[in-house]
Amino acid sequence: MVIEHKMVIADVKLVADFRRYILYWRKRFSEQPIMDFCSVIRINSTAPLEEQDNYFLLCDVLPEDRVLREELQKQKLRGILEQQQRERGDDSFRGVCMFCNEEFLGNRSVLLNHMSREHAFNIGLPDNIVNCSEFLRTLQEKLDNLQCLYCEKTFRDRNALRDHMRKRRHRRVNPKNREYDRFYVINYLELGKSWEEVQSEDDRELLDHQEEDWSDWEEHPVSAVCLFCEKQAETIEKLCVHMKDTHEFDLLEIKSELGLNFYQQVKLVNFIRRQVHQGRCYGCHARFPSRADLRAHMEAARHAALLPDLATWDQPEYYFPTYENDSLLCTLSDSDSDLQAQEQKGSVPVISEDTSGLQALRQSSVLNQLLLPEGAAAGQAPGSPLRRRAGRGSAGVTTSKGAVLGEIDFKK
Repeated sequence: MVIEHKMVIADVKLVADFRRYILYWRKRFSEQPIMDFCSVIRINSTAPLEEQDNYFLLCDVLPEDRVLREELQKQKLRGILEQQQRERGDDSFRGVCMFCNEEFLGNRSVLLNHMSREHAFNIGLPDNIVNCSEFLRTLQEKLDNLQCLYCEKTFRDRNALRDHMRKRRHRRVNPKNREYDRFYVINYLELGKSWEEVQSEDDRELLDHQEEDWSDWEEHPVSAVCLFCEKQAETIEKLCVHMKDTHEFDLLEIKSELGLNFYQQVKLVNFIRRQVHQGRCYGCHARFPSRADLRAHMEAARHAALLPDLATWDQPEYYFPTYENDSLLCTLSDSDSDLQAQEQKGSVPVISEDTSGLQALRQSSVLNQLLLPEGAAAGQAPGSPLRRRAGRGSAGVTTSKGAVLGEIDFKK
């Protein structure tokens, strides 16, 4: 494409589905001139006119290209999550340990947990891995070639390789080897972000002091970190008070007003974490070069409490934490006990229900239309519609929590 058509595609490795990407733009270029979409790069601009040449750059600066890349990424993520779910429930897995040749049948987690427990070889939690069988075959081929999985040096025999991995504690995969990226679900979550980069950005970056000794857990609990700054607190109550007073963001009130269950709270926290990490204000979509600039903007504009629609952040991609060890997620609750505790302290006003018109409400309720006249129930035929409806339970309306993504026509 570069040589024949002088077309340059920026960040081509970040395109989730290159074939569909090319098909889309081929169709668009047939509809409009290429210069409507691409930036023109002129080379040899100081040379004579006949020696100058123009190249066309297609990148995500163009809004249409950015939307296309994000849509392809979301479709890829949906496919990966479906594959991961199938593997998690598959009990027909069959594999052999790479270190002791013991055979395991059943779920893949049995083999992975065995290698972690018995051989101190940990490639991650089973639920974080996708295409597990292919991953294990890749690792086995490297060991068969007498190659260390971490430093990737080659040895003369298997005994020398085993001693090296044991003494050097190299019983883990090389985090800089991008060959492994496709086996970790986390790589499909954020465009252009590797699993090593995301895993290194946990709560420990935000803490001024790190505990080296974890044996005294009860006396030195891990602190949860604020969604917007480096403030840490040992309890969710203290952290919520800080976020409410400093950033005007009341997590408990939002949970109560929106009726968020535990999983929705997790997605909300992960959504805010990701936006702050990317330097983006979710209230006005403005970007900032640093977290300090973003925090100053959100506090001045009071955008911390300006949440987008539920469909924006109530998405499967936000089940996964932005930071690997986000302690705030461990403090979330699916009950109203935290709200009740606030009410007992008097910080949350309790408004009593107005029951003055209760009798009129009963008389005007649409439920009266479902009631049979007195004595009619006893004489109702066994197969009447009302009896069948009552036997099945009341009907309900189910709505989709996720936003419907627009489809892109690649067929033409």
